[in-house]
Amino acid sequence: MARTSESGAGEVTEERGQGQGQGPRKSSWRYIGPGIVVAATGVGAGDLVATLIAGSKFGYTLMWAAAIGCLVKISLAEAAGRWHLATGRTLFDGWRSLGSWTTGYFAVYVVVWGFVYGATAMSSSALPIVALFPGFLGLKTWAIITGLVGLVFVWFNQYAVFEKVMTVLVGVMFVVVVYVAARVGPDAGAAFAGLAPVLPDGSLLYTLGLIGGVGGTITMAAYGYWVNAKGWTNSGWMKVMRLDNRVAYVTTGIFVIAMLIVGAELLHSANIALASGDKGLLDLGDVLEQRFGASTAKLFLVGFFATSFSSLIGVWHGVSLMFADFVERYRKRRKGEGPEDTVEEVASGEAEKSLPFRAYLLWLTFPPIALLFLDQPFGLVIAYGVLGAFFMPFLALTLIWLLNSGRTPREWRNGIVSNVMLAAAGLLFIALCVQQVRELPW
Repeated sequence: MARTSESGAGEVTEERGQGQGQGPRKSSWRYIGPGIVVAATGVGAGDLVATLIAGSKFGYTLMWAAAIGCLVKISLAEAAGRWHLATGRTLFDGWRSLGSWTTGYFAVYVVVWGFVYGATAMSSSALPIVALFPGFLGLKTWAIITGLVGLVFVWFNQYAVFEKVMTVLVGVMFVVVVYVAARVGPDAGAAFAGLAPVLPDGSLLYTLGLIGGVGGTITMAAYGYWVNAKGWTNSGWMKVMRLDNRVAYVTTGIFVIAMLIVGAELLHSANIALASGDKGLLDLGDVLEQRFGASTAKLFLVGFFATSFSSLIGVWHGVSLMFADFVERYRKRRKGEGPEDTVEEVASGEAEKSLPFRAYLLWLTFPPIALLFLDQPFGLVIAYGVLGAFFMPFLALTLIWLLNSGRTPREWRNGIVSNVMLAAAGLLFIALCVQQVRELPW
């Protein structure tokens, strides 16, 4: 059923027709939105640090891995968006059709992951604020404040406002990261040479991380939900979604390349090592201050905050939408109701007002505050690591299953290119999964 009045984005979509499959006559840049949201959410401070470290160790040599990573993510997010638009069913509804094991995995994952991620996101958002305003409040206090601000913002605003704020944050991220890369002076010849696939000694894990890790999280699964929340609910929006998705991962690619340049030019040549995790960006701020002065360092910290806080509110919104759909699908199954028009429930904006959506918002915010004052319990760290490592292989392989089956209209099933790219993504994420599990502190 196509909606012809107000979309989940709170805007009138005059371009839609009355029938199933109707949408705008052609794709246009003016529709872009969910791609910006997924780019802002998927690239966190930890991703930027991982890219910096790869650049500091190997210079421009792994530039090719960043380019391949963009292609992999475009294919994966396109598949998630295509499922929503082609079938009129949400991704979780598709997972449910594969068996109850998917429900069990997702239920445990979303509870444990949300508990630990909430604390991580709040701390990451607080770090640059503490660096910008030293001595004024402390890290834990700022972390709690950022979590509460994210909660209030998402609680009282629906997708239209959320998208606009995320667009501003992406703009800040983009300008700052590209500006810093320009300041350090990229070597264009070395950058182009880095597009030739080469694996230096000891670079395999960094290569896999660049291809699969940066911008690749649960937010890729949330992309289809943001597509629906924008008001795109049928296959008539397929061309628009594909353009939007390409914008998302080209933007992500620019972030990755810019940070590789900074790592290669600023750190590799001077043999400077960064701390792992989000604190590595504070180290980079110190290096920038020594090299270019306090103004550049402060500007970088503003970009650091935009990167971290956009991931926070992106997860607060996107994963809460997924959880609301999870609860709604479970409720309908218990009542024996069918899955018809499931995307309409997201597009209408009702999901963002629902009790499950707001309950998960509270779960992401308040229980994790306790982790800010405690070392993470050993068992929780293990569970978080294992469940998180399995999510991306789970997403890639279930999309292959769904989009090659009779659950998807024949016109929109996977072609050879989609199958090859999704299979490659699945194998890549399995390799990353094995490595992540091996590195856990068993």
